[in-house]
Formats: sequence, structure tokens, C-alpha cells
Amino acid sequence: MTIRIAMWSGPRNISTAMMRSFGSRADCAVSDEPFYGAFLKATGEPHPLARETIESMECDWHTVLRQQSGDAPSGEPVWYQKHMPHHMVGPVSIAAFGDHLHAFLIRAPERVVASYRKKNELRRAEMLGFAQMRSYFDFECERSGTVPPVVDSDDILADPEGVLTRLCEALGIEWDPAMLAWEEGPHPEDGVWGTHWYDRVNASTGFGEPPGDLPELEGEYLQVAEECRDDYEALARYRISA
Repeated sequence: MTIRIAMWSGPRNISTAMMRSFGSRADCAVSDEPFYGAFLKATGEPHPLARETIESMECDWHTVLRQQSGDAPSGEPVWYQKHMPHHMVGPVSIAAFGDHLHAFLIRAPERVVASYRKKNELRRAEMLGFAQMRSYFDFECERSGTVPPVVDSDDILADPEGVLTRLCEALGIEWDPAMLAWEEGPHPEDGVWGTHWYDRVNASTGFGEPPGDLPELEGEYLQVAEECRDDYEALARYRISA
């Protein structure tokens, strides 16, 4: 039986480092934003490498869902799937993931905005996915009758082993110390967009230093962060600590 973990996050949330972490387990396959191509094709969003992404992926919503709901690619017992709620603009939503375990990865809006603006034009708060993630969290609470695990990137960077141990416990899988390190450079599971977005994680071999003070934002960037704050804080109340 495959344990499918749907980890929902916004962009620039150390989500790729988390994918690297789970991919370091001997028992775990990983998937990198499998609905990204469908999102780009449906919306026409001018993301970096959008054309290359669409051409490289399956872009039919229902076909992607069937793929993510089957057995892990090489028969591994655990399958970690990196998903983003704001990509789910088509006929598939979290409601169709009934055979997955769900978890949520969050990050302070100031850090997300400061990181995202370096990689892509930030035109509106919806591009960061906070409201969509809160909606998905509320749905899963209602559907399951339990609170799904929430982890904050600041907490992970401050104590990777402590927080990830608790996360594994919440997901019903054994903690594996191999999750603390990975090979430097691109990985075979990365999407083609990784050449633009993954420079920092590709230069890493483990989780980075604990975060410092929140970055100071001004103008429209501060406004976007403020628009995301209520949704972030609503999720942060449930975050796992070591």
C-alpha cells in the first residue's frame, strides 16, 4: 500500500528543500508540482519557462490526478507530492485527493514576498497562495474531522530534526535521519522550471541557517504581505513545534 503525502504550500516556502528532504529517504518517491503545467496552460500566466514547462508535462487535470493517485513511480511505499493550492484552477481540487494524507507548509508573508519578487513579477497576493491554502486546510479539517499537520519554514530551519520528526509522527511514517541531507545540484525529479527557481537549493546539501529578522518591505510589496497575514496567522496557530 502506498502512503501518498500531499504537501500543500505556496511558492518560496522552502518547498523544494522539503522535497529534497523526503527524497533522501530510501522508501520515498517525490513529485515536483505535477499540476504546474496544467495551471500555466489554463491561465496563460507569464511565468519564467512557462512554454518549456507546458511542453514537458502532462497538462490534462484528470490525467495528472490519476497519475498522482496510483502507485509510486518505482513502487516505493511512501510518495511525497509537492503541490500548490493556487495551481488548482481547473476541475481538480483537494476534494479529489481522498486517498492522500495532507500536510501544509507555510512561511511568513514577508519572507515569501521578499523571495518571490527576486524571481518573478509579483502582481497580486493571490499569486502566493495563502488564501487558497487556508481554504484547503479548512476543507481537510472538515472532511477528516482532524487537524492536518502544519509546519512553518522558520521552525524547520531552526530545528530540522525536531520538527521533521514530529511531522513524520503526524504522518504515520518513521523518522529517517537521511532527511537532513541531500546531494548538491539538480535532481532528476525536478521540473524544468528548476533552472530558474532552484538555484539556492541546488547549491545546498541540507537545510539552511535559522532565519534572521523579517525583511522590511515597502509600498506594494508591504501591501501584498499584509493581505496575506490573516491567512498565514490562521494556519500558524496549528503549526508543529519541536
